Amino acid sequence: MRMTPKIAAITLSIAVALPVAGLAMETPEERLSYTIGMDIGQSLAEQGIDIDIDLLIEGLRASYAGDETALTQEEALAERDAFMQRRQQQLEQERGQEAVRNLEEGRAFLAENRQNPDVEETASGLQYRVVEQGEGRSPEATDRVTVHYRGTLINGVEFDSSYAREEPATFALNQVIPGWTEGVQLMQEGATYEFFIPAELAYGEQGRPGPIGPNSTLIFEVELIEVHDD
Repeated sequence: MRMTPKIAAITLSIAVALPVAGLAMETPEERLSYTIGMDIGQSLAEQGIDIDIDLLIEGLRASYAGDETALTQEEALAERDAFMQRRQQQLEQERGQEAVRNLEEGRAFLAENRQNPDVEETASGLQYRVVEQGEGRSPEATDRVTVHYRGTLINGVEFDSSYAREEPATFALNQVIPGWTEGVQLMQEGATYEFFIPAELAYGEQGRPGPIGPNSTLIFEVELIEVHDD
């Protein structure tokens, strides 16, 4: 496995910045180099990579100058591959721990939530609360609907909102997560419901890029605006 583009960019940036270290930064080039160095330091800290800065600099100097390096290209490639494998294993372990934690917290939340007298629960485990009843049509699973919605995690973090975009969304009910497909069919046009969706009816162990981690329980406030004929 090759060095990632992000790490490669960091390495190149350090090589550019090194020749002017310690100067007064009187020129735009010097100030830019220092700025890049600040970005590099922050990026390395955020990635949490355990490195020896002195050895990193020595490797940069030798490689940049075309001098003989302490490691051959083959040895360096093997080290990069080993690092990427360790990193991948670490990320998988952390994600597994997150999945277990999210599942436990979600189940605890739903167990407490079902004690609310305003909350109903279906056979699948979907929970919902009627905020406002509607008087229009109810959709079927294959219908297209237009809705306004707001999605949050059980800790209150908002991850999506058509209200924030100031534009409702239109989609087919059989093209969304199972909790939506089931829940919106309970509604009538003009209604607003709050759905509490367990992980198995949401994105499951995969989660989604961003704040929706593996096995996340989701909360949606949904306003059904229109059921489409086409």
